[in-house]
Amino acid sequence: MGDANLGSKPAPDAGGSPPPPISETMTVAECEDFIKESLRNPTVRFLKEHLEKSGCSIGTNFVRAVNCKERIAGRYVRGSGIDVCSNNLEFNDEVQQVIIHELIRAYDDCRANFDCNDCVHLTCSEIRANQLSGDCHYKRELLRGHVKSMKGHGQECVKRRTLQAVAGTPLCSKIAVKDAMEAVWDTCYNDTAPFDRAP
Repeated sequence: MGDANLGSKPAPDAGGSPPPPISETMTVAECEDFIKESLRNPTVRFLKEHLEKSGCSIGTNFVRAVNCKERIAGRYVRGSGIDVCSNNLEFNDEVQQVIIHELIRAYDDCRANFDCNDCVHLTCSEIRANQLSGDCHYKRELLRGHVKSMKGHGQECVKRRTLQAVAGTPLCSKIAVKDAMEAVWDTCYNDTAPFDRAP
């Protein structure tokens, strides 16, 4: 795609599963500090660099701390950037994960003929974001209480989180997401761009 503003239509939110209920959340100001810190992370810098190389400029306000009405951790909005939902997060690590996840979605929007109204495209991007961001790392899954065995936990996590995220959009039913996941799984799960391999 490669247009300078990553389009102008908002992409439906497919930002992963809702965060667990939390007792104490961070303020927007605290989240902004964590965003500044996260922007120095090597993976975040790598993804930002590859967005730029793909022809998509991301300005200084591309990643913003906001209070969200929905129970989501964050979202990528085409033409606007990444909203990090401070009122649904507690820790710096969560802010960093949201940024990495949503930068992968922004990268997909930039590099491909991404149609934000297509369940298949949304599903593919969410598969990639869950796979490449570390959202499904064994330790994270263990903390969420989702690990049943070491074998195959990564793919199970990616499927579960993709289904939750995309079926949560007004565009895609659970059946449509399952069908899309089946159709694109091998291609999207194994597509590690811009990384050489899954981190």
